[in-house]
Amino acid sequence: MLHLDYKTWSTIIRSSILKSCAASSAIKLGKALHSDVVKEGHLTCHTVSKALLNMYAKCGALDDCQKLFGQIGSSDPVSWNIVLSGFSGSRMYDAELMRLFYAMHIGGKARPNSITVATVLPVCARLLDIDAGKSVHSYVIKSGLETETLVGNALASMYAKCGLVLDDAYAVFNSISHKDVVSWNAIIAGFAENKLMCDAFGLFRWMLKGPIEPNYATIVSILPVCASLGENVPYCFGREIHCYVQRRTELVADVSVYNALVSFYLRVGRMEEAESLFRSMISRDLVSWNAIIAGYASNGDWLKALDLFCELLSIEMIGPDSVTFVSILPACAFLQNLQVGKEMHGYILRHPHLREDTTVGNALVSFYGKCNRIEAAFQTFLMISWRDLISWNSMLDAFVESGYKIEFLGLLKWMLSEGIRLDTITILTIIHFCVTVSRVERVKETHSYSIKDGLLQGDIEPTIGNALLDAYAKCGNMEYALKIFQSLSEKRNLVTCNSMISGYVSHGSHDDAHKIFNGMSETDLTTWSLMVRVYAENDSPSEALNLFNELQARGMKPNEVTIMSFLPVCAQMASVHLVKQCHGYAIRAGFKDCRLKGALLDVYAKCGTIKSAYKLFHFSTHKDLVMFTAMVSGYAMHGMGEEALMVFSHMLELGVKPDHVIITAVLSACSHSGLVNEGLKIFYSIEKVYGFKPTMEQYACVVDLLARGGRLNDAYSFATGMPIEANANVWGTLLGACRTHHEVELGCLVADRLFEIEANNIGNYVVMSNLYAADARWDGVVEVRKLMRTRDLKKPAGCSWIEVERRKNIFVAGDSTHPQRSHIYNTLCTLDQQIKEPLHF
Repeated sequence: MLHLDYKTWSTIIRSSILKSCAASSAIKLGKALHSDVVKEGHLTCHTVSKALLNMYAKCGALDDCQKLFGQIGSSDPVSWNIVLSGFSGSRMYDAELMRLFYAMHIGGKARPNSITVATVLPVCARLLDIDAGKSVHSYVIKSGLETETLVGNALASMYAKCGLVLDDAYAVFNSISHKDVVSWNAIIAGFAENKLMCDAFGLFRWMLKGPIEPNYATIVSILPVCASLGENVPYCFGREIHCYVQRRTELVADVSVYNALVSFYLRVGRMEEAESLFRSMISRDLVSWNAIIAGYASNGDWLKALDLFCELLSIEMIGPDSVTFVSILPACAFLQNLQVGKEMHGYILRHPHLREDTTVGNALVSFYGKCNRIEAAFQTFLMISWRDLISWNSMLDAFVESGYKIEFLGLLKWMLSEGIRLDTITILTIIHFCVTVSRVERVKETHSYSIKDGLLQGDIEPTIGNALLDAYAKCGNMEYALKIFQSLSEKRNLVTCNSMISGYVSHGSHDDAHKIFNGMSETDLTTWSLMVRVYAENDSPSEALNLFNELQARGMKPNEVTIMSFLPVCAQMASVHLVKQCHGYAIRAGFKDCRLKGALLDVYAKCGTIKSAYKLFHFSTHKDLVMFTAMVSGYAMHGMGEEALMVFSHMLELGVKPDHVIITAVLSACSHSGLVNEGLKIFYSIEKVYGFKPTMEQYACVVDLLARGGRLNDAYSFATGMPIEANANVWGTLLGACRTHHEVELGCLVADRLFEIEANNIGNYVVMSNLYAADARWDGVVEVRKLMRTRDLKKPAGCSWIEVERRKNIFVAGDSTHPQRSHIYNTLCTLDQQIKEPLHF
């Protein structure tokens, strides 16, 4: 070694220094050495030239690497492999790498070897270019390289990443004579990446039976597989793998293994075990912190995720990266914590590597959008240097969720003008926009684009098809919804059928909904909730109750939607007992939906227990417009106008803005309680104070308010002076008041108007007949009865019911089928006699 000449020593030293430059990415020093090598005339030395190529490749200076390679030329495969390896590290050079490999192959000077193949195949996989991959495979067979384990591993991985795992990748794996741990890792990861989790786990178990022991990469690959297995299996298998790790010293020392274990426990919902393991780690890297933060965020424990993020910031040696912010910003959005989100944005702006990261920019756009700060979201969107499809989709979603219709269309037009190809997420967002504006022609345009662009054909799961079906149904075009449903006959899933049932339910086509339900091989809670609603809306409370009981018997637990679908049944049956059961279940299940509370409150009132309704209202910490409306409506129903006004006033004091529904409820309450002046004051404030036009229903309430107060002439003048044509409801209300106050002449005028609008409503004729009879105008009674016969109108029998000891008792006029009729009639007779007896004081 000591007898080596100066030139040899110089070559060794330069090569060693260049190797160090490559390892530490010291490009400036490497270029200086390159200049020295050229001056000294040592570039012809293969050792030095290869060291220079390697330095440029490892430092990412690929243009310089390619230029140097062109200058020196080489028949040595090592030089080619160095350049190819450098190119393989950047997606921007994928095409150049394939061109260079082709030149090497046909040039004949340097023959591609196993290293070359193992370098090129991952690029074929990245490009999903299966034809190129098969061409390389053909070369491998011709060159006799298929016996080499390195080549077999690369081929198996390439086929798996291109989606050909069951046949090609597995066949290559089986053909590898001397399988190493990389072989097993490649095929297990391949099956896992293709969602064949059971097969991946089966291969892992097969591996354990052989001589090859799993390494850190095996454990990192198999733990997510365990987490995705059946309901009770994941935790047990994960624990077994954890125990296996504890018995292997080299695995215990590997931080990536512990990171995978933490992620596993978080994915299966074992939060305490995950944090205990995280805290026990001797050394934690940024991946460890990202795993625990993302885990808590994905499990909905947003505050804990935020606490851990703050703890990470306090560590000087580790700083958050793009993955950290992509995980934590959704937590700020969910908590609506705008201040903390803005502070994170400030941190990002102070760090260029984060500021230039597209994924971070996308997360910020989404954060501001979910916090309803659309201007901030758009400004952030404009600041993203390299916008990808997710950037555009995030901004479109922010616009549509916040009702920025013009801005949404403008952004979509800009996106299309940039030549960006829409994906499934974009189409789903556009469909959502079409539904919000209720424009069926827009749905048709989106449908047409999806067909032309092949998005429906490429939709393995009918996501777009289901969304289009739902959109057509919500926009009122059930004909097109049915066509979509029929076109998806080969792809239909649970969502397809549920969307179709929902459409039929919304349009009152209960028989069609029932047909779909009966034809379903698979159902879920959504299906059953919809069918409960079908029976409830079809006045079939007994069938709805049976269905509600059956879904629970099948092991399904009702959610908020199920309970809200069932509550109208409780009202139809006037069953306080059932309402209380639903209320108790909602409390035990921890439901906090304000709409559910409003529905419960409404049904309590309809079942006659206004005190229970008020108790629920009073003890609700968060009262929204729905809750206030339900309480006011309940008081209105019970003729408690003053109480209704107090609740309404309290709502206004809290700054809750009223809508048409609650104002109509307040007017109804005033009408039923004789609070004429108060009602008129509220009516005239609708336009002056709240800024919207009164509805027909509100006009009808005022007519009823005046009529009930005995001001029939004022009511008639109000009805004839309305800025919009009065409907049957207005005139019917006034006719009923004429009967109450025996105003026959006015009643005739009102009846004439009413019969013009609503000629076939028998109730109007009965009211008019009773008005004549009350004034002994029998000729008028005869005339009305004659008119009823001429128009073949028949009055349905009156019906009432009451729940006694959880049993519904129905009484129909003229019916005597009740099993306890004798006892009931005797009691009524006794009560009638007692009423007629004189009182003695």
